[in-house]
Amino acid sequence: MKFFLISDNIDTQIGMRLSGIDGVVLHTKAEILPIIEEIRKKKDVGILLVTQKISELIPEELDNLRRSRTLPIVTVIPDRHGSTRSKDFITRYVQEAIGVKLK
Repeated sequence: MKFFLISDNIDTQIGMRLSGIDGVVLHTKAEILPIIEEIRKKKDVGILLVTQKISELIPEELDNLRRSRTLPIVTVIPDRHGSTRSKDFITRYVQEAIGVKLK
């Protein structure tokens, strides 16, 4: 299985390309959606990496892709500027998902 990257900046795309991961640099929802459909049809792509800025442009589409429980698996990665998520993101996510407060 291969990885594929959809990035909003060339620096992330170049870094991933140096590690053997193919990808594209896109900036609008209209550009992104056809690429996602193309990737879904490819049987050799197992993980779709998406930068945070891209994920903010298409949250509903990524949620639908995750809920479909089919390949590719979607993973949101920080870009060159780092993560915009809060430090307690995982704790809050678990709390919201299962209703258990973690300390």
